[in-house]
Amino acid sequence: MTTADPAYADSPVYVRYEPDLETAITRLSAAMASVQALCAIYRPRWLAIQLLEGDDTLRAEVEQAPGGADVLATLDTLSTDLQAIYGDDVDVALTDQRYQFAHNLVQQVLTRPATQSLTVSDKIDKLVTHRWLGIPIFLALMWVVFKLTTDVAGPYLDWVDGVIGGPLTNWVVALLGIVGLGGAWVESLFVDGIIAGVGGVLVFIPVLMSLYLALALLEDSGYMARAAFVMDRLMRTLGLHGKSFLPMIVGFGCSVPAIYATRTLDNEKDRILTGLLAPFMSCSARLPVYILIAAIFFPVYASSVVFGLYLLGIVVAVLLGVALKWSLFKNKEAAPFIMELPPYRMPTLKGIWFHMWERTSHFVQKAWSIIMITSIVVWFLMATPVRGAGAFADTEIDNSAFGAVAGAIAPVFAPLGFGSWEASGALTTGFIAKEVVVSTLAQTYAVEETEEAAEATTFVADLTSIGASFIAATVDTLKSFPLIIGVNLFDAEAEEEPTALMGALRTSFETASGGHGALAGLAFLVFVLLYTPCMVAVAAARQELGTKWMWFSVVGQFVIAWVAALIVFQGGLLLGIG
Repeated sequence: MTTADPAYADSPVYVRYEPDLETAITRLSAAMASVQALCAIYRPRWLAIQLLEGDDTLRAEVEQAPGGADVLATLDTLSTDLQAIYGDDVDVALTDQRYQFAHNLVQQVLTRPATQSLTVSDKIDKLVTHRWLGIPIFLALMWVVFKLTTDVAGPYLDWVDGVIGGPLTNWVVALLGIVGLGGAWVESLFVDGIIAGVGGVLVFIPVLMSLYLALALLEDSGYMARAAFVMDRLMRTLGLHGKSFLPMIVGFGCSVPAIYATRTLDNEKDRILTGLLAPFMSCSARLPVYILIAAIFFPVYASSVVFGLYLLGIVVAVLLGVALKWSLFKNKEAAPFIMELPPYRMPTLKGIWFHMWERTSHFVQKAWSIIMITSIVVWFLMATPVRGAGAFADTEIDNSAFGAVAGAIAPVFAPLGFGSWEASGALTTGFIAKEVVVSTLAQTYAVEETEEAAEATTFVADLTSIGASFIAATVDTLKSFPLIIGVNLFDAEAEEEPTALMGALRTSFETASGGHGALAGLAFLVFVLLYTPCMVAVAAARQELGTKWMWFSVVGQFVIAWVAALIVFQGGLLLGIG
């Protein structure tokens, strides 16, 4: 620290760096004299430091200014010399010395009491950021999130399902009858196509709202920043920058913004590796599939199965990251991770509602766009006969275009235990959006189910029924809280009566797997977790990572998912499980 420089006579102090850095700054500051236009705006020393740190915006300004070419030539020479000393961490060295300067200055001017008391945030951080306890605490919190998500939202899930399958369907059928379209293919389009497809996904809105509520509480309280700090050590095991954890966390919501979030990483190899691993973080679009299949085959341990799937995605990403680190990315070094931990704060109702509603509304918008269009296409394929007897919208499902295509794909999944054309067709449409897996299954089995004659009801009676069932669902949720946090901590609840869709799925999986339906269901869940993400995520990967790495991701994830599901099913059979 000095005031000897006449250019800084009006400044009491300024940071003096290590000799190598200081020499480079001085030489580059002197070269700035040829760029008078910028010197009139910026201090030469500050501008030199910013350029050495890699500020692309200022570099572009210098390049366009008269005399800027000579300055950039000097900059490139000095940067090469500094990289030989500091590697790629020149900006980190400059930042570190500024922090050291600030620290020393604080030590000189700040008088601390003899006995310092820890703040509440410091006390909490001593536990949640502990070297060995940090990751187990993070995993425990995630388990609690999924436990509360599945158990609290369960009664509301049944309520939404009852509203869509009962009063809403009846109203649509009645309206179509009034306009003279009852019993025609238009009714099939609305009931078996749009309502069965979109409604099959909207049923899971209470589950997603519960998940987003829990995550909003963790984010607004300040804990998620601690989670990034704790997971930095794990990221280094994969050869990744600590910042890579942030796209990974985003990936639990949606793979698309997670891939775009890799832009925050400066190193190209970091961006590519993070972009390849982020889709293994189970996005919320897969959650409806988990809830449905887990409720069918593992009703007593549904929330634990869902948590296990999220954990499996992390484990697979870790193993793949280690493998890539020692093969395709062998010579890549991880950069330091510097972040500031905010103090803990009490989440506000407004902030929680904003995060929860923003994410839920995005899901609903997708339901009325991508999912509805896909449901209509799937219905059209199901309604179009390609073999056997039957007319449009009046044909056996296995004789339809959808059944023919799905049947041709089914042998690929036969070794995995779910080689039925229904499951194959659902996984194929799942490439469009993972929520469509549920909507396709709902459409497929809705066509095959024998519809029972519904009792005639009035509009007022339907509204009364909706209100009464909502109150009942709320009461059931309140009753479940003591069990969730106490006696029922590990899912020891009674099995509920399965719906028609759940019963049809159970029978189909049992038949396709030769009587090992639960094992086949688990293999199906593992495949859904790991296989190729939606087409929007694939497009994002092409834009951010390039065509080569996009295809590497698409093919690689499918192969990994197929092999993992094969190990689960065939390994389970060898061990006598299921």
